[in-house]
Amino acid sequence: MTGYQDHFSSRSTGYAAFRPTYPAALFEWLGAIAPDRDLVWDCATGSGQAAAGLAAVFRRVIATDASEAQIANAKPLPNVEYRVARAESSGLPDQVADLITVAQALHWIDRPSFYAEARRVGRPGAILAVWMYHLARVDPAINQLLERFFSDKVGAYWPGERSIVEQRYQTIEFPPEEIAAPPFEMELAWTVGQMLGYLRTWSAVTRYVAHRGHDPVTEVESELTAMWGGSSVSRRVRWPHALRVAKL
Repeated sequence: MTGYQDHFSSRSTGYAAFRPTYPAALFEWLGAIAPDRDLVWDCATGSGQAAAGLAAVFRRVIATDASEAQIANAKPLPNVEYRVARAESSGLPDQVADLITVAQALHWIDRPSFYAEARRVGRPGAILAVWMYHLARVDPAINQLLERFFSDKVGAYWPGERSIVEQRYQTIEFPPEEIAAPPFEMELAWTVGQMLGYLRTWSAVTRYVAHRGHDPVTEVESELTAMWGGSSVSRRVRWPHALRVAKL
């Protein structure tokens, strides 16, 4: 990436409302392997989904994002400080963070510049943890509908950076002192309205609307609602994670 490309500010309210939150077990594990539980830098925080979970385990969280609109929609918490800042220029002092995290956003970042900034900001022995999730899993029929929507309906509108998510972050350059991580996944009980709201936060949907002038989610709304069992029904929704962790 040669410059910041903002795919989310225009839908920051929806992002705050419909993006899933991460499992508490993930943050407890990160707290256990960090050299201390004093300070976390949550880079590219969006509207703070990871920052909120980190705040339950660490004493302080500084959460940054390049999007002012995303930061404006983040949930205030007493031990979380939100700042507008880019990944390669955090504004944090040298050697202060025990843990540096990037949740579902490393693919948007200039990674070499960010890694250099993480090494500067991390204290000796600090941990870098990055993770992603791909398509939601509900049941075979709904999974197929979501896959068709992802690939066939809006596939041409995914930014190129999104391809490394489909590769589960396994093809990227990463700091060499890597630590094996256990499996984690998000699991929520959602109505179809929440799923539809989530689909509308996708960067490809935003670009589709900008190019074609209508919302592609409306084209699957009736079919998805019928598969879901109705608008008032809650279904179990899962997102398996891919997590990479290294000591800086």
